[in-house]
This record gives sequence, C-alpha cells and structure tokens, in this order.
Amino acid sequence: MTATLYLIRHGETAFNRDGKGLGRSDEPLTETGEAQARLTGAAFAGVALDRILVSPLSRAMRVAEAVRSHSGSSVEVRESLVEMDVGLTEGAAYADTAARFPEFMRQWAGAGAADANFPGGESLRDVAERVRPLAGEFRELAGGSALAVVSHNFVLRSLLCVLLDAPLENFRSFQVDLASVTTVTVRNGRVAVSRLNDTCHLDSLNLGDTARSV
Repeated sequence: MTATLYLIRHGETAFNRDGKGLGRSDEPLTETGEAQARLTGAAFAGVALDRILVSPLSRAMRVAEAVRSHSGSSVEVRESLVEMDVGLTEGAAYADTAARFPEFMRQWAGAGAADANFPGGESLRDVAERVRPLAGEFRELAGGSALAVVSHNFVLRSLLCVLLDAPLENFRSFQVDLASVTTVTVRNGRVAVSRLNDTCHLDSLNLGDTARSV
C-alpha cells in the first residue's frame, strides 16, 4: 500500500506581502493569510490524517490548527521544520540586502546557492541536513498512512530535494507558493510527487500572483 505525505506552506505574512526577508521572525498571518489558512484547513475535510507535523512558528501553527480542526488529527511540533535562519537579511527588502551583502547575493544567484550562508544565518545545505532525518522517517511510513507537514518555503524545497534524492542545487525547480499543498506518495521506500504546488483551494480568494512569494 501507498503512504501519503502532504507538504503545506504557511499563509501570507506582512513580510511576504511586502517582499521582505523572512526566516525565524515569528510574523503573524495577515488577514489574507488567515483566510488562506481557513481554506487550506477546509481542503482537508474528510481526509484521514494520522498526524500533522508543524514548525514551531505561529504562521505555520495557524495553518496546522486549521487542518486539525477539519481532520481531527493531532498536531506535533518539530523544531527541524523551522524556517531557514536568514540572519541579517531578516525583514530587509531585496534591494537593501543586495546593497549590503553583494558577495552573498552573487553566490545566492549562482550555481553555489545551496552553500551560500546568509549573513549571520544558515545555508540551504544546513537546512537540508536538519530535515534529512525527518525525510528518513517519511521513507519508512507504513502503507495506508497519511501525514501532513506544515512548514516554510526553504524547508519544503529542501525536503523535496532530499526525499527525491535530487541535487540540492535544484531547489529552485520546485515552486512552493503560500498556502500551497504538495502531495507526495511513498511506496516501499520509493518517493514520488503526485501533485505539486496545488493552490486550487484558494481560488475563492481570487488573489492570483499576490498569493505568491519570491
């Protein structure tokens, strides 16, 4: 039998909306983000989940609680699902980060992005190593089980690379929009993506590209 893993990104915060760097700062959801959380939760009505694993940050917790309210499953906080530490770029606009840290930005834009340490923070490689044990757990899921994981942009992209044994440098190949759901199946340790970056449940918000974050 096949196990199912739902990878869910949190909803919109003011930092996402305004194009500011967002890592460990515990920014609350905006009104739009709250609506995204409610709709994401409703999308899981009738879905039998064994557990919901979630980042400790409140923007992810809000979505996890919305999913729990419809699925009835338990919520388990996992510290390894916290967003990448973006260090001194936290809360900074892209132009400000580019002006202050030009060498970092050159590396981040190039082939070595996965190993580019955010000034005073982590690299994507750090994130991948921290979620690797969790990926191992997912590969061992029993057939018929179903888990939801509520986390963040860089964490979910890194997790997908690790699960699929894809080079981490390919992280930009996966688009993970705000409040999106990516469905992964596991069968005999083999992982496949059956649905990527699904935001159909948000159609009633009619947000288009404003529901996305760089």
